[in-house]
Amino acid sequence: MRGIGCRYAMLDRPLILTGFMGAGKSSVGRLLAARLACPFIDLDAEVVALAGRSINEIFAKDGEAAFRVLESACLEQALRRGKAVIATGGGAVIAEANRALMRASGVVVNLTAPFELIMERLSGARDRPLYAGDDPAKRAKLLMEQREQFYGDADIRIDTDGKSVEDVAAVILGYLRGLAA
Repeated sequence: MRGIGCRYAMLDRPLILTGFMGAGKSSVGRLLAARLACPFIDLDAEVVALAGRSINEIFAKDGEAAFRVLESACLEQALRRGKAVIATGGGAVIAEANRALMRASGVVVNLTAPFELIMERLSGARDRPLYAGDDPAKRAKLLMEQREQFYGDADIRIDTDGKSVEDVAAVILGYLRGLAA
């Protein structure tokens, strides 16, 4: 599929992907950016670049609160860039200010997946500090339940279960075409 033109499909606004870790935000985001001929921004990568350290190092040395401050600053910068596909970190929706900024600045798409699929996708993950610890499945389940209320703020929610990255991108592109019509 050829790029359909960012200005047409995105109404001159960023497309923001939210969802729990392992939901497919980065994979879907890269494909959408290519198809829309827009930049792709991975918010976690932006935080790492700003801090000059890995997310694990930020969590270990400064704590989650410090990470969230950096994440909010990077989100604000990313949204100011205009037309782009932005994959947020799974917890970017926790802060009301972030949710309000995303709603005001772009089209918010929440990707969901059943807990079992998330666990399958995260197996072997070493770069996710909130998934680390003695019982990562229990921790992930709790986080997923706590964040569910915030993920509902999206313009559209898509269950990625049983869908390929291409399928999910196609659903989002169809939604964007409807907005542009």
